[in-house]
This record gives sequence, structure tokens and C-alpha cells, in this order.
Amino acid sequence: RLATKDVSAFIQFKKSTMKLLCLASFLAAASAFAPSRSFIGERATQQVVEPRSHANRRATIVMDGKANAIRDRIKTVKNTKKITMAMKLVAAAKVRRAQDSVLATRPFSETLQSVFGGLIERLGSDSLDLPLLTAREVKTATIVLVTGDRGLCGGYNNFMIKKAEKRIVELQDKGIKVEVISIGKKGTTYFNRYRKDILVATFECGQNPNSEDATAISNTLLNRFLSETTDTVEFLYTRFVSLIASTPSARTLLPCSATGIETQEDEIFQLTSKDGEFSVEKTVVPAAEPQDFPSEMIFEQDPSQIINSMLPLYLNGQVLRMIQEAVASELAARMQAMQSASDNAKDLEKNLSQQYNRARQASVTQEILEIVSGAMAVED
Repeated sequence: RLATKDVSAFIQFKKSTMKLLCLASFLAAASAFAPSRSFIGERATQQVVEPRSHANRRATIVMDGKANAIRDRIKTVKNTKKITMAMKLVAAAKVRRAQDSVLATRPFSETLQSVFGGLIERLGSDSLDLPLLTAREVKTATIVLVTGDRGLCGGYNNFMIKKAEKRIVELQDKGIKVEVISIGKKGTTYFNRYRKDILVATFECGQNPNSEDATAISNTLLNRFLSETTDTVEFLYTRFVSLIASTPSARTLLPCSATGIETQEDEIFQLTSKDGEFSVEKTVVPAAEPQDFPSEMIFEQDPSQIINSMLPLYLNGQVLRMIQEAVASELAARMQAMQSASDNAKDLEKNLSQQYNRARQASVTQEILEIVSGAMAVED
């Protein structure tokens, strides 16, 4: 009888012990859902010290490595999206500065065009015999290529380099010697590496070209043309159309044409914001009215000499305008590239969040199943 009582007491003690272990395991699992981790019992509560690198992270019930890796990647994608959006806003600010520079040079261009048109009407274009207006047989051609100084602007630089290569091949197939003048670091780097034999000069204007940069470029072109080192000068640049479109253009800069300068229209682009989005307003400015020179007016110098001295000024203005337009196109391409990068980062963040939530849900479900299975095993 005493042995039977001892066995029954031992069985009761074992059952009580199993219930206590089950309760302790349940409390330990439930503590994972609490925002703070502490030891429950008679001892003093001790706060677990988090590592410094994880001090700003929120507590989560997911403890497996896969979910933590996804969480770190989501954080990285968010930081990348912030950077790309900031770069887009910086490019927009620079576009505004470029348009202000174009508007600042507009009065001088209008006055020059007006005086040039009045002199052409006074003399007639057929009576002009000036070196810069004289076309000769093309044996050597100079290509002026405008590219950017930096990347992160989509295919802007590569597209301009490919267009220059195509034009070089076309001229060489006709037996014409080709020389290249590069404006911008990207084009300079390419021709220094692959076509150094035809690269004759390089220039860097940055993202804020001014009249001094344009004067240095135009003086080089004038010296080569007047010394008959080259017979024609072609300017390859990107014509600004809108924030999402730019047109690669080729323009013959030298020799100049006496007709067309006085009737050439101009286009002004204004970067504005509408409904929280950037947009461009295009304004077509008609050609300036020719200045009226009375027939009884006596010029101190020959009018043809005046036109000859005005042509370099006109050339400087055109070079500056084309470089400014190319810079605006580069900045618009960078804005579009950064907007696309931000959109892609947003989509990637959404997909990663879904993966993280699925992993989190699977981990929670697994822990609940383990707790229920343990409780059922104890009851059995």
C-alpha cells in the first residue's frame, strides 16, 4: 500500500512538472511578441542590451536570417530612393539656372540680329565677299561634339558619341579628312581612348557655360577656318525639346550663310511646375525687326567691314546658345533617369515588403504550431 501511494505521488508530481514546463515554454514564446524582453520570475528584470548597429531598428517577431536580410534590403532601397529624388531636384534647379542664362543673353542676340538684318538690306547679300561667307571645296571637316561631364543621365552621352561616329564614317567614306573637337569629359575620354589620332582640341564648360567658354571655342574654330586648316565646321549637339525628349542635331557653323541670319526665329523654354509635376512651356520668339539705316546715312567704315566684324560676335552667340541647349538637354535627361530610378526603387520596395510580410507570417505560424503541438503532447 505504501509503494502504491509513492507511485501515485510520483505520477502526480511528474504531471505537475510537465504542466509547469509547458506553461514556461508558452510564456517564453509569448514574450517574443512583447516590445521589451525581460525575465519573468522572482529575480529582478534585466534589460537586454541591443547592439549599436541595430539600436534604431524596431522589435520584430521574425528572428530568421532571411527576413532580416529582406529588412536590410528594404532599408537600402529606401535610402537609394531618397538619393535619386534629391538628384532629380538638383537637376531641376540647374535647369532653371540654365534657362536664366539663356534669357540673359537674349537682348544682345536680338540687337545683333537687328543690326545684321539692316546692313544686309542696305548692301544686299549678293555683294558680300567675306572670308567667313566663302564656301570652298571640302577636303577637311571639323566636327565639334558636345557631351556631358558626368553620367547618370540615361543614354544621353552614348547616343551623341554614336552619332558622331556615324558622321565620321560618312565623311571618311567620301574621302574627306575628319578632325574632332570635343566639349565635355565623356566625349574627350572616349576619343582619347579609341580615336586619339583625330582629336585636335578639347574643352570643358561644366554645367554653367558662359561667354568666355564660348569665345575660346569660337576663336579656335575661326583660326582653323581662316587659316584653311579646315574647310567646314559641323556642330553636333542635343536640341532641347522637352523634359522627356531631346533631338540630336547637326549644324554647319562655318562657312556662315549671309541669308537666314536676319530671319532666324528663336525658341525659349520655361521650366514650371503644375499640379506638383515639372513641365516646360515653349515660347517661339519671332526674328528681330531689321534696323532701319537711311540711304543718306554715311558709314565711317565700309558696311561690309562692319558685317565682317559682326560675324565673330554672331558665331560666339550661336556657340554659347548651342552649348546651353546641350546642357539643358543633359540635365533634363538626368531628371528623367532619376525619376525612373525612383519609380523602380518604389516598386522594388513594395515587392520586398510583400516578401518580408510573407516570411514574417510564416515564422509566426510556425511558432504557434510548435506551441500548440507542445501543449497537445503534454495533455496526451
